[in-house]
Amino acid sequence: IEKFMTLLPCPACQGKRLKKEVLAVTVAGINIAELVSYPVEKSLDWFKGLLESNKTVTKKSRQNDLLTEKEFEIARQVLKEISSRLRFLNSVGLSYLTLDRTANTLSGGELQRIRLATQIGSGLSGVLYVLDEPSIGLHQRDNNRLLETLRELRDLGNTLLVVEHDEDTILAADHVLDIGPGAGENGGELVAQGTPDEIKQAENSITGQYLSGKQNVPVPAKRKPINPRRIIEVIGAKENNLQNIDVRFPLGQLICVTGLSGSGKSTLIQEILHKALAQKLHRAKSKPGKHEFIEGIHLIDKVIDIDQSPIGRTPRSNPATYSGAFTYIRDLFAQLPESRVRGYKSGRFSFNVKGGRCEACHGDGIIKIEMHFLPDVYVTCEGCEGHRYNRETLEVLYKGKNIADILQLTIQEAYDFFANIPNIKTKLKTLLDVGLGYIRLGQSAPTLSGGEAQRIKLAKELSKRSTGKTFYILDEPTTGLHFADVKKLLGVLTKLVDRGNTVVVIEHNLDMIKCADYIVDLGPGGGDKGGKLVVCGTPEQVAENTDSYTGHFLKRMLAKS
Repeated sequence: IEKFMTLLPCPACQGKRLKKEVLAVTVAGINIAELVSYPVEKSLDWFKGLLESNKTVTKKSRQNDLLTEKEFEIARQVLKEISSRLRFLNSVGLSYLTLDRTANTLSGGELQRIRLATQIGSGLSGVLYVLDEPSIGLHQRDNNRLLETLRELRDLGNTLLVVEHDEDTILAADHVLDIGPGAGENGGELVAQGTPDEIKQAENSITGQYLSGKQNVPVPAKRKPINPRRIIEVIGAKENNLQNIDVRFPLGQLICVTGLSGSGKSTLIQEILHKALAQKLHRAKSKPGKHEFIEGIHLIDKVIDIDQSPIGRTPRSNPATYSGAFTYIRDLFAQLPESRVRGYKSGRFSFNVKGGRCEACHGDGIIKIEMHFLPDVYVTCEGCEGHRYNRETLEVLYKGKNIADILQLTIQEAYDFFANIPNIKTKLKTLLDVGLGYIRLGQSAPTLSGGEAQRIKLAKELSKRSTGKTFYILDEPTTGLHFADVKKLLGVLTKLVDRGNTVVVIEHNLDMIKCADYIVDLGPGGGDKGGKLVVCGTPEQVAENTDSYTGHFLKRMLAKS
């Protein structure tokens, strides 16, 4: 029901949450509600100003709304502590967040960096910290700040174990462990370890080859030209920190929306453009952010947001069912002579309905045991031993394999196995194209990573018949992806664009940005220092713009390529 609800500020307090009597208490002329509405960077300046100004005040009366000598003596330690904590938040790239921002609106990367800031503030030593991709959602400028913070933690006498794909973070490490060589069945080995320079020399390390420049993500030979008659334009965008900007999106191109964290990228694309298009084209109920109007909606027929959310939340959801390949596999089994003799239809081979499935586990293959005050425990079903089907159903074989054996095949093995069945082969080919040959057909959805779930969704889109008028939106699709995976993802997105569709990507990854046909760079800073259109054009045009932070880093990347 939540999607039909709208949050509105309280008419009594105007969203400040506190009574008038409480808001009447001020420090240096501002109340607590005004102070927490400041971004971290502005708050830090305010507290610094308060500390420094009061050092010069010795009179017992208020002077220019400053604290009295007695008040300052009481508050001095508190002010230092607040300034210290704000400085830590600033150092991990969160300068744009307002202090009253609700926790449920923060991204996973932002939450992780807030926790990191609290650890720096604790000043502990001899601790092992484990960080899973702390650079998620960070611009290259902020990434350098984060690396300085991590070095600071290390220098205190701590050990940091970082799972990361970011090139700068890998090169900044003291010791690198490279796991591989491939993914899934093809991985799980220690390929190389040592300093970044030693990893570069390792012949069988794919990571080393990308770090040394032996392999790279190539820049397209030429950019797609803009058709001036096929443009969608957002006019007067002023939601959150957007400063009444007009932004053009040329259709039939791979467009990257870039800028520092908090510059307004997600607000422009997700809150305004996506919601407005979904409302017009699909009668969606979600209310778009503040803007005047959008021109050119008639040029597209649907908008699709391909995010990294799971393809399903139960063990029954898997790549075979989501991609549609399982429907054809069930039909194939239903047409076998043994099935016809027994009167089995395709429903017999489904683990979602009664008939062929194991009723002890309802086709899940596992049984959930609810534990009081502890996480649920999953155990393999004793009735079917994890096969999901009853004994009679498993007696039907195709090329010596039953339906449960088929679900245990990897995508690559299944592609070879069904080479003579066009319908199944076509569905599996798209999963191979997005680099998912290593996952199993029946692998349950909750065990897939966000990047894998997103690529399964892309594969489904590739398998559909294209109209050439679809508008795709992806928010940081390179999250959790290795250099080689980014290369595969770019290949998939290029295929969608080659069919005439438009792909808009919110991105910080320079390999993705340099391959775009068109870039929209927002900024120049984050929070109240952002929200402006800094530059738009091809990567080469953006790289030449001196006001763009993205352009500064992009110029170096293009020079290397």
